[in-house]
Amino acid sequence: MSKILLISSNTSDEPYAVYPLGMSMLASSMAGRGHEVAQFDFLAQGASEQALRRRIVDLAPDFVGISIRNVDNVDSFSSERAWSLPTNRRIVEVVREETNAPVILGGSGYSLLPGEMLEYLGADYGIVGEGERALGDLISRLNDAEPSARIVSARAQPLDGAAIPGAAWDGGMLDYYRPCSVFGIQTKRGCPFRCAYCTYPALEGAGLRCREPGAIADDVERLYASGGITRFFFTDSVFNDGEGHYLSVAEEILRRGLPVAWSAFFCPRRIERSTLAFLKRAGLESIEIGTDAASDQTLTGLAKPFGFDDVLALQDVCRQVEIPAAHYIMFGGPEETEASLKEGITNIEHLRQCVVFGFSGIRLFPGTDLCRRALEEGRLTPEQSLLRPFYYFSPGIDRESMERMIKQAFRGRRDRIFPPGEGQMRLKVMHRFGFRGPLWDRLLSFS
Repeated sequence: MSKILLISSNTSDEPYAVYPLGMSMLASSMAGRGHEVAQFDFLAQGASEQALRRRIVDLAPDFVGISIRNVDNVDSFSSERAWSLPTNRRIVEVVREETNAPVILGGSGYSLLPGEMLEYLGADYGIVGEGERALGDLISRLNDAEPSARIVSARAQPLDGAAIPGAAWDGGMLDYYRPCSVFGIQTKRGCPFRCAYCTYPALEGAGLRCREPGAIADDVERLYASGGITRFFFTDSVFNDGEGHYLSVAEEILRRGLPVAWSAFFCPRRIERSTLAFLKRAGLESIEIGTDAASDQTLTGLAKPFGFDDVLALQDVCRQVEIPAAHYIMFGGPEETEASLKEGITNIEHLRQCVVFGFSGIRLFPGTDLCRRALEEGRLTPEQSLLRPFYYFSPGIDRESMERMIKQAFRGRRDRIFPPGEGQMRLKVMHRFGFRGPLWDRLLSFS
């Protein structure tokens, strides 16, 4: 068996530091195949090259895996400043200086631009998509001196029925994140929707693959017992699936009487008031809603499976049950015009007792329908690299005029955030004053 060093390269702590769940799930899978696995979190170690060098020397790994969670922050106002690949390239350089072990890239960020990123970062191999099986198979081939492609696509493997491992929680890393973080747990993979800009179906598949509710509750209970971790975020692309698996998860948490609070990402499909009240009894403290656009015209342009009436209906139920909700809305997307923008701003005024985060433009990634549309419209050339942030703006809207209108509509309201960086600054201040949880919910009052 091999010694494997897994490195989480993320250094962003906005609005709070996020425990590297993907790396920990990979560590669990590799340990299950008999490998000796060590985890190194660059953020928890203060982005210290010296600490990384010491870990490499102490372990003398046979293989080094680097997890790339994000490329940038998908905010057109600040994504150039948040572009993280130079940091990732420096991590690869440090690894190269300390060991001859093959360097293998993976993670959701890497999987979006695998070829360009492999060359830019100077690694040996890359894994696209789910890494639990693919990384183990690649290491087996390399140990047996068998030939392998430099980029391995996990999407070529059957996804239906694949096991989703629990995380190998690292005690030292838990100590770092415990004071300020909301801990992520995955309950399912896959997304049945085909939204024009989204990469989830390509990364996780279109069919839902669900973990057993008991295993999910075990994760929650284990983390609670490890030192009073009480806040969680279910990291699924959409938590409220049409098959009702999310209700089974909530039932198990409620049955065990776990004194925890949790949040999740919801699709704006209609939910009965009694259902949301049940979820609140099970610990639901807030929801984040993928509204994405503010008019039926722009929702259609994004191929969303709902209309704005559905958004209003879900928000109304959230208000009745007193569940804080945040809506994320991207302005300037396909089919946006001055008329749709005015309609969207009016529609947002009808969203009561909730927070709205506004974004300008949509970050483009290869393989999405929106990327193909940008090529057809001539807003993107076939030679254009998307390694650095590049945004789609509808030809029917003037960006500067659009942003002035949004700022004017949101001005003076603590529950309306635009541009996104303004909200990040507010939340970081709240963290420094000791507030915990998603924090944006503190901007609301139901009294």
